[in-house]
Amino acid sequence: MNFRPHSLKLLMYLTLAGTFICVSGCSFKPSLTSPDATLDAPFVPATFVPSAAPTKEKTQQPSGAKSNPDCTDQLTYISDITIPDDTIVSAGSTMDKRWEVENSGSCNWDSGYKIKLVAGPDMGATQDQELFPARSGSRATLRLQFTAPTGPGKYRSAWQAFNPQGQAFGDPFYIEVVIASPTP
Repeated sequence: MNFRPHSLKLLMYLTLAGTFICVSGCSFKPSLTSPDATLDAPFVPATFVPSAAPTKEKTQQPSGAKSNPDCTDQLTYISDITIPDDTIVSAGSTMDKRWEVENSGSCNWDSGYKIKLVAGPDMGATQDQELFPARSGSRATLRLQFTAPTGPGKYRSAWQAFNPQGQAFGDPFYIEVVIASPTP
């Protein structure tokens, strides 16, 4: 075969271009929507990971295990939204109590998180309820329906958050009401 100098340059450029296309087509492209992403994991921006880096093998986690064992559970009480402490209520009345709280830990709350009665009377509320799902750093409104006791006096019902492993965490929060004595 007889090649001319400009044909040889063209062949060399085509070979380099083909090599570049092949190599760039094989590179790693990070994705923000990984099939392994869960609500439990805190958001971490995608970063480039060289393809030669070892990959972590998935292992079956025991039931109740955190999907991110390095995160911490925390709840910070912010304020009473309804029914401030020492509110006088009628005996037997329905009470719609709401608290503003913050997920101040690094774990995201999902359906495995609960709020449970830890002290005082339940005042008609279910003693074990799901905690509102909330991502780390966000605020949430917790809401429980209570029925005021029928006897006069001061009543306090205290609640706390529990993680999927059944461990209490964060600030407890409560409703405190006064049932007035009936007037004769």
